[in-house]
Amino acid sequence: MSITDTRPQPADAIVAAPFFLRGELFEGQDVTHRSRDLGVTFATPRIAMDRAVHPRTEVPPLLNVPLNEIIDFLVETGERIRDPRNSFVQDCIDRMAGTHVLPRAVLEGQVKGAAAYLDKRLLETVVEQNFPDPRALDEWVPKQDFTGRKSYVRAFAPRLIHVLPGNSPGVAVKSIAQGALVKAVNLFKMSSSDPFTTVAVLRTMADIDPDHPIVRSMSAVYWRGGDDAVEQVLYRPQYFDKIVAWGGGDAINNVIKYLGPGFQLVSFDPKTSISMVGREAFASEEALGVATELAAADVMVLNQEACVASRFVFVEADQADADRFSERLHARIVEKAAASGDARPLDADLREQIDVLTMLDDEFGVWGRTDGHGLVIRSDEPVDFHPINKTANVVRVDSLDEAMKYVNVATQTVGFYPFGRMSDYRDRLASGGAQRIVRLGEAGPSTIGNPHDAMYPLHRFVHWMAHEDGTLTGRDGSDGSDG
Repeated sequence: MSITDTRPQPADAIVAAPFFLRGELFEGQDVTHRSRDLGVTFATPRIAMDRAVHPRTEVPPLLNVPLNEIIDFLVETGERIRDPRNSFVQDCIDRMAGTHVLPRAVLEGQVKGAAAYLDKRLLETVVEQNFPDPRALDEWVPKQDFTGRKSYVRAFAPRLIHVLPGNSPGVAVKSIAQGALVKAVNLFKMSSSDPFTTVAVLRTMADIDPDHPIVRSMSAVYWRGGDDAVEQVLYRPQYFDKIVAWGGGDAINNVIKYLGPGFQLVSFDPKTSISMVGREAFASEEALGVATELAAADVMVLNQEACVASRFVFVEADQADADRFSERLHARIVEKAAASGDARPLDADLREQIDVLTMLDDEFGVWGRTDGHGLVIRSDEPVDFHPINKTANVVRVDSLDEAMKYVNVATQTVGFYPFGRMSDYRDRLASGGAQRIVRLGEAGPSTIGNPHDAMYPLHRFVHWMAHEDGTLTGRDGSDGSDG
């Protein structure tokens, strides 16, 4: 969470973060804040509340724009984001490099790589997987039940507030695309780590066509999470239907207090991903090398900032083999960290907890240091802190069955090795609350259109509306066929 700072700052010390409200750029340094992770000062204009809210008396701008035209515009936006001449994106990366914990090269790769989501086949697949009949996004689809009663159903354009995460700037691109696909009116609350990417994408769209309905459907602002002066105004059902919230426990709990009839939550709440490695990894030196390389790939997704990045690696082994695995895993993590240029040291609290573990030689093994170059801790039970910043906890178990007691509703992705045993565990993992099982090493990529956090998000975003037309011809003699 950022901290509002009212002290005067040197002009050259302040990073400016403009807002974008329904097609209009707002610049200014009326309010200063500090970024959550680095404590860097940045300044924003004041929020123009009348521009942040789209009146319910007006239908959403995208409502009657055909879905294929929306997809075409998103595809063109993706091409513009990847264009090295795009000054909005370059300026965004320059500014974000000062507020975000990740190295500039990683951030640049994230923003440019996220544009791959704006692909025609990908977007069409996402829609098809989320909606049994995608026509409902464009029109009132006729229905008739077995009694003969007729109706029309539409996936009506919702009014959404998106509370964006700070760990992955690529989520901004994906969220804008999803908001457009469901034809929503969208207000994006940017994070203090990245109050730039969303505006850069929207400015790119406005540069293509400043009057496009997508542009007029999108707003992006920043305020400190928990600021009642803003949230008590905006978090109301007369203005918005749902909050689409990403973030940690504090962010989600803050949103929950505003929920009520007509104002719902779609939550991508805090998740922890794990790995499960069977005894087959120790059948040969080659197998051990493969398993540790795949495990390191999952640990280091977005340098362990992503929810899909593995934190705990459950290894079916005796202590000697678990130590061999840990040593090799550490070497692979160090290599990947060095290649990314990321050498952030662990924060003080985490360093202190790990330093204590190093003195308990009989219970824990520790490879590496807390200097940000990579660290592996071996234990017989999961450590009681959240491994982050290139830190993996290898948990030795006699059988992977023992690992099942640590799976719960906060377990998102499970990377599994060997691949042939995945089907033996998928039902039990689902019963425990896990949401995704993949081959070890494939935590990062996802099958296009698959559920995310155990749901089809776009299907939940929309406002499902039914127009029921009875079973008989109306009194005016019409049959309702005009919809």
